[in-house]
Amino acid sequence: MKGTVLIAGIGLIGGSLALTIKEAHPHATVIGFDIKESERKLAKALGVVDEESDSFIELAARADLIILAVPVKQTEILIEELVQNADKLKKNVIVTDTGSTKARIMQKGKKLNDLEISFIGGHPMAGSHKSGVAAAKKILFENAFYLLTPDEQTSTEELNTLKEWLKGTKAKMIEVTPEEHDQLTGVISHFPHVIASSLVHQARHFDQQNPLVSRLAAGGFRDITRIASSNPEMWKDVSLHNKETLIQLLEVWQKEMHKFAELLKDENGEGLYEYFAAAKTFRDQLPSSSKGAIPAFYDLYVDVPDYPGVISEITGYLAEERISITNIRIMETREDVYGVLVISFQNDHDRMKAKKCIQKHTNYDIFLA
Repeated sequence: MKGTVLIAGIGLIGGSLALTIKEAHPHATVIGFDIKESERKLAKALGVVDEESDSFIELAARADLIILAVPVKQTEILIEELVQNADKLKKNVIVTDTGSTKARIMQKGKKLNDLEISFIGGHPMAGSHKSGVAAAKKILFENAFYLLTPDEQTSTEELNTLKEWLKGTKAKMIEVTPEEHDQLTGVISHFPHVIASSLVHQARHFDQQNPLVSRLAAGGFRDITRIASSNPEMWKDVSLHNKETLIQLLEVWQKEMHKFAELLKDENGEGLYEYFAAAKTFRDQLPSSSKGAIPAFYDLYVDVPDYPGVISEITGYLAEERISITNIRIMETREDVYGVLVISFQNDHDRMKAKKCIQKHTNYDIFLA
């Protein structure tokens, strides 16, 4: 396809979308807007966008497709700017977003649709533990779910045009209502962030009474609460946008915890077994290779002896085979015992390649999370 695509917000998501569009539509021009000059300049230097500017409306006036790849609160602001400058936009321009909430965004977007400017809500359900345009990559959305929330005013032609622009993502496009979207993401993404944060708060409270809590939490507890380290400003806005769903889920959760408390009070061993067994069965049936709403963690656990240079030895083997790592840490090391070296990777392909590499050079025990 030919035309001009504006990416507003040239971070991980916006930058990755720009790369997929440039590859799938080499005759298109991709222009970028971001409030951070450093990100705009870097995006241009890396070839993520062809042009960049700090004037959103000037760029929007040139665009055939406008992608709002900014946090949900900023998305509302940019939609309002487009509404106020609707007369400057191209007649057949399509506007979409990448936000993780949809009901409130679609309410704002309806103002554009009422002005005969097509707004189609979107949410690519993929991400990374890195941020910024430097982390952008073409394969970020591959095999991920990409939820679209067209409204009753969206024509089939407009929807198909948007899908064609986005075909380079190689994502699985699914159409849902804004309400369905917010309930789905509430259950599998937003609510888990609330629970992870509450677990950390509970540990923080008990740590004030016994400092051993934070020392012992360095292992598995730290892993299962990783998502609590996400951007608090972003999650404040997401929570407010999806408050009805979260309140409903909190009420259900409280009932679930009351049910579990009753099982404990009654010393109901059979009930406790069924509780844990049912959770295990459902969890074990979840897809292990599909991408979901929360970025996956691709960790490799290596039992290593405690001697000087063991970490550089392992990373040296990986460097020889040009395997990139995103993080590395030791869970436990004491004299004369094995420690656990935790190595994180960008994807499962790199993790499995690393496992074979380490097995080839050592006899250390290696296991996945």
